[in-house]
Amino acid sequence: MQTILTNFYTLESSEKSENGSFIAKIKLNPDHEIFKGHFPGNPVTPGVCMMQIVKDLTENFTASKLFLKSASNVKFMAIINPFETPELVLQLDITEKDGELKVKNTTSFGETIALKLSVNYTKI
Repeated sequence: MQTILTNFYTLESSEKSENGSFIAKIKLNPDHEIFKGHFPGNPVTPGVCMMQIVKDLTENFTASKLFLKSASNVKFMAIINPFETPELVLQLDITEKDGELKVKNTTSFGETIALKLSVNYTKI
């Protein structure tokens, strides 16, 4: 499933809820090289990596290869430190129309919402 973010995170579990959204539980790898540079002594999960995880999971759940067409309402609401909060829950509401997928995502750890975003992908 992962290509760009090999060994960056592990998909611990996933399920499709009754309302059709997907819930994924992932665990970040705090020893990944990215965290050595972002930032030394104070690791922070890069926002672009979180966006890539959403794309990876959407591709996995829809069995489709996707291209990011647009992103809106991208809100990074909390810092994700892989040592303090490595376990994340991602909710993905995925709708498809005319070969395009719209995904609304909420990423959280515990009671804290860390990320909210809406993205549009084109199937490739």
